[in-house]
Amino acid sequence: MFSKFISKVVGPKRQWRQYKAHARQLPASYRAALDALERYLNYLGGMDDGSAMYADLVDLFEQSAANQTPIREIVGDYPVEFIETFVRNYPKGQWIIRERERLTNAIDRAAEENTGEEERAVR
Repeated sequence: MFSKFISKVVGPKRQWRQYKAHARQLPASYRAALDALERYLNYLGGMDDGSAMYADLVDLFEQSAANQTPIREIVGDYPVEFIETFVRNYPKGQWIIRERERLTNAIDRAAEENTGEEERAVR
């Protein structure tokens, strides 16, 4: 029981440290771009552990740096679109899609109820 707890606590921390160690090895411009994407992901929130996603992201940047791929070829002209598309490839990143749908549906229902109330009030 205790070992499960330790592995749950230590595992993600170890993976995060590995990710950060790889990120520090990148050339400055790639590291700056990765840091900006990481910051956006952190503010986006709800990523749970996200270790696979971060590992893949740093891997993409490592390969791109090795191939001297320009940063704009990696993220394109719309970095927000890039990172949000990237996140959609990970099940733990799907929460934002569900929350957007939930918000839209709730507003739609509220607007329909509101329209119905107005019609009854006018009569």
